Amino acid sequence: MKQLPHPPQELRSGQVLARFFVRFIILAGFAAFGSIGFGRSLATLLWMSIILCAVVGTMRREPVFRASLNHWDEAVAYAAIFALVNGLGQRVSS
Repeated sequence: MKQLPHPPQELRSGQVLARFFVRFIILAGFAAFGSIGFGRSLATLLWMSIILCAVVGTMRREPVFRASLNHWDEAVAYAAIFALVNGLGQRVSS
């Protein structure tokens, strides 16, 4: 039986950026309808995205430091946005 060729494992950086922005728009959309408020919902969804990207990066054995973007870079970007949202949320509530 003939096997199907494997799709390319590595995405170009532009594709990874597009994936990141599409995911972020979806997360913001879900956070807008969260019952605990936009900021707390977005922070929770970003935290879950950080964990998901780290797990996928580990499972795919992607190197952490590489010239092209991968799941680890997405996890760092989500962590930076999480820190910003979390910091702004604490600043506003006090």
